[in-house]
Amino acid sequence: MYFYTARQPIFNVQRELIGYELLFRDSLNNVFPEIDGDEATSRLIEGSQFTFGLDDLTNQHPAYINFTLETLSKGYAQMLSPEQVVVEILETVQPGKRLLAHVKELKEKGYTLALDDYQHQNVWRHFFPYVDQIKVDFLSTSTDQINIIKAAIKDFPNIDLVAEKVETYEQFELAKSLGFKFFQGFFFAKPEMVKTKALAPSELAMAELLYETSSVEPDLARITQVFERDVNLSYKLLRYANSAVFKRRAEISTIKQALVVLGSIELKRLISLLFASQLNTEKPKELLSLSLLRAHFMEAVATKAGKVSDTGSAFLIGMMSLMDAILDDEMATLLTKLPLSQEIKATLLKKPSQFGIYLDLAESMEKGDWDNVETVSKPLGVSPERIAQLYQSSQLWSDTQIKAIE
Repeated sequence: MYFYTARQPIFNVQRELIGYELLFRDSLNNVFPEIDGDEATSRLIEGSQFTFGLDDLTNQHPAYINFTLETLSKGYAQMLSPEQVVVEILETVQPGKRLLAHVKELKEKGYTLALDDYQHQNVWRHFFPYVDQIKVDFLSTSTDQINIIKAAIKDFPNIDLVAEKVETYEQFELAKSLGFKFFQGFFFAKPEMVKTKALAPSELAMAELLYETSSVEPDLARITQVFERDVNLSYKLLRYANSAVFKRRAEISTIKQALVVLGSIELKRLISLLFASQLNTEKPKELLSLSLLRAHFMEAVATKAGKVSDTGSAFLIGMMSLMDAILDDEMATLLTKLPLSQEIKATLLKKPSQFGIYLDLAESMEKGDWDNVETVSKPLGVSPERIAQLYQSSQLWSDTQIKAIE
């Protein structure tokens, strides 16, 4: 028996992570028909409590979980603490006295409640005093319909609007102008979504590097690990290794290779410079976490599949795959400054390459696109069940690494 879930981040206006919606599926293979809503919620609660741990799934952030009338009636929401969960009432649930009684009870106990994929009906007005959020499908809801919803809730300042399926910068800006407070979708993975965000190496990572390089015989493996968990350090390392002073003879494919190119003396100089110029700049931790997750997952799948000999390149590709968002620049522009192999550059630019399948698989897992996961995993010879296990392990590893460098 396996536990399958994907998590989709939810952000506020400042693009700060405020929670995750947990997306449940019965398996990666059995996509259609969709699992019954009651069973999906029941098994998601069971899995998050007894199999994986809700805090591990959300990294201590609130979990947005869909509930049906039946699962609310069984008290499943109350198996989680009010701090852990946002109770989403599915759009298929019809408003009525029974549902209203459950909503009132949950509100009295301190739970946060949200109406999912909201379509306005006047009867919902009875619920508005107890509802905290209304989620609106931004792709399928017109501006006129949104204005109707805003008019309906204008006397209820307790309600915040959440825009779902925000995919572009323009949609994000429009949603903000319409008064939405929270946002859900993959818009954050685009460069314009993180303007003004600048990264600095974490103090802990810098301290580790200073300690490791102060040794007579530095431990290359440990130094490589420190670089691998900080995308900003990796970027600066690769830029420095590409400096004309080193007169490169070959392209660089892995972080370890870049460290070897530098040598211990130049590495110490680089770390000293980074430490001296370090700024206390806030990191977009969700992007860093996702970069690490992709890196670990892609390397794990590549190792399991055995189709490529250089699994370190798979890690580096995953690590660099959100570099445009993190460093606020076009991917193509950034790649001109890095001494990466043409194979790696092609993958990051979404051109055909032997590593493209691993990045495609990582992105599909993030979106909960189980159809594509099943399709992509077949030529790799790795079962969908094993893919799910590797992803969950990578997710936990990523969260652990982020905690280590905070």
